[in-house]
Amino acid sequence: MLQQWQKQPELRWVVGMASAFFVVLSAIALHRYYNFYPTYVAFDQGIFNQVFWNGLHGRFFQSSLSSTLSAAVTQDGQVPEVFYHRLGQHFTPALMLWLPIYALFPSPALLSVLQVALMTAAGLVLYALARHYHNPPLAVMIAASFYGAAAVIGPTVANFHDLCQIPLFIFGLLLVMEKRWWWLFWLLAGLTLLVREDAGVVLFSVGFYLAVSRRHLRAGLGVCALSVAYILLVTNWAMPLFSPDISRRFMVEQFGHFIGNQEASSLQVIGAIATQPLRLIQEVITPVDRTISYLLAHWLPLAFVPAVAPTAWLVAGFPLLQNFMRQDPTALSIDLRYALTVIPGFFYGAVLWWAKHPGAFTRRFRRFWIFCLSVSLILTIVSNPNRALSFLIPDSFQPWVYSAPQAQWQHAAAIRGLMAQIPTDASVSATTHIVPHLSNRREIVRFPALQVRNDARAVVSVDYVILDFQQLRQYQVVFDDDRLLLKTMVPVVDRLLADRSYGLVGFRDGVLLMQRSASSDAITTTPWSTFRQELEPILRQPD
Repeated sequence: MLQQWQKQPELRWVVGMASAFFVVLSAIALHRYYNFYPTYVAFDQGIFNQVFWNGLHGRFFQSSLSSTLSAAVTQDGQVPEVFYHRLGQHFTPALMLWLPIYALFPSPALLSVLQVALMTAAGLVLYALARHYHNPPLAVMIAASFYGAAAVIGPTVANFHDLCQIPLFIFGLLLVMEKRWWWLFWLLAGLTLLVREDAGVVLFSVGFYLAVSRRHLRAGLGVCALSVAYILLVTNWAMPLFSPDISRRFMVEQFGHFIGNQEASSLQVIGAIATQPLRLIQEVITPVDRTISYLLAHWLPLAFVPAVAPTAWLVAGFPLLQNFMRQDPTALSIDLRYALTVIPGFFYGAVLWWAKHPGAFTRRFRRFWIFCLSVSLILTIVSNPNRALSFLIPDSFQPWVYSAPQAQWQHAAAIRGLMAQIPTDASVSATTHIVPHLSNRREIVRFPALQVRNDARAVVSVDYVILDFQQLRQYQVVFDDDRLLLKTMVPVVDRLLADRSYGLVGFRDGVLLMQRSASSDAITTTPWSTFRQELEPILRQPD
């Protein structure tokens, strides 16, 4: 084994890159998590953690946090339910593959490390796939491009999401296809479908390539048929068994511009898209600047090879089209989860392009490739993906907004000190970035929600409320959402304290803790009143 290792210095390079990727990105993700750096998708970390935690207790895919996003709550004004099944929003059975690992360390932090581990493993499988066609130096460059891609690093340091499984499953599927291990091919195809209800679009694109290229016509047609059947069956039959959210919320939010923002099934959405070809072309092309920058960000670490690789367009085509069609503002964000659906197609396309153009791998092109990869890394770091590098890079230069690590550590200590006063079985309402840290419980919602329907089907008010006003005050000068949230939260707190439904039992560094039916602590009330007065100029600003 040692001799084989010594004879393959390129393998040492790849293992070294993978190890560095895992260690550095795990450290960044954990640093942000434990120090409460705010992020756009922090709430999702709480949802997934509560889903896993409930799974450990036999209540699979239930989540009160996910319930707060349901149409029953957001549109009908109902109270979030602890027994709400998230499968009505996103059909994600593959998550349970990782439940035994989560059981070893049941914490949201484990999910961050798990995500980095899955992406690290995907890079190693990609290297094996590249080695099937290429000599070690070229395969190493392809693996390096993966570990240095903005579309890989950004989503990996984001909060945990289900699509982090896609690169590993699809690269594995393509590798075993090359080896003609068909039983494993179909197993990985099934696992891909179980990732999420729309993961079938990625798999369909693979089948489309196999059929059109006639490499494996029958397998390709079978994959396409399986993908379409699965998507239609799950979205039109399985998911509605749990809730009507797929048609009432998600189809409207993602593709409402095709259906006039009316409730619709996935079949109706497909029909609406098919009958509006001009609208489809418009959605693909516009906005032109975002479309071009999104593609360039994907191509840059691979020295733009996917742009001229026909296979890349075939394998990445349908998930890319889906991202272009979404009206979700995050769909074309290179550092969020949807970018991972495109990654396998572009990288596999590059692998096959190099197989047909081996002579292009000259010393001059290698230097250009390294330059492109370096630029990709620099741009990724400077962009501060998902605010994971806010301890190094300011969130804004004009106006200046920066939280030095020491200040953020002290602020995190204040949050943890107040969280320690909350019993592990108490119900809680919390600010978004605090939610994940308290999500190992049955009853938790995001403020300003204050009620939940418990297992006895009774509507109850939460026992504790913990809110971080300091983070909102600091970032509201840059982020409009933070300012609006601050202006929404303060009047609610004023009302709760005025009618004495909640008492103020803790206040540190702009973080407030209230307990239901408790008397306010006189020592705590004075600093809160002073802080409250400091917020008044912000509250008076026009929207």
